[in-house]
Amino acid sequence: VQLQASGGGLVQAGGSLRLSCAASGNISSISSINLMAWYRQAPGKQRDVVARSWSSGRTMYADPVKGRFTISRDNAKNTVYLQVNILKPEDTGVYYCYAEIQYYGGRGYFSHWGKGTQVTVSS
Repeated sequence: VQLQASGGGLVQAGGSLRLSCAASGNISSISSINLMAWYRQAPGKQRDVVARSWSSGRTMYADPVKGRFTISRDNAKNTVYLQVNILKPEDTGVYYCYAEIQYYGGRGYFSHWGKGTQVTVSS
């Protein structure tokens, strides 16, 4: 199973984007997905968590994005979304999706990373 992120682009400050990340490959082998999350990595900086969504419905946001970003998921489609509003130049970076997946016949959850999608916010 692979994760594929999309939806990034170049946008002016104050604009919006909707990022998507879908699982693909041997989807029928997926038993459940617990945690789905978005991280971002700005140039020259470490990768930091932006938002998390658990299968229980709980969500968590990093302080810099609270009130501007919204994470949601479609469990039937094994997809997680990130609606990013009121974008700021400091939101620029590569956005990566992450998921913890349990497979039929397996034990525990396996970590998966998507390849990332670039978001560039101009001032």
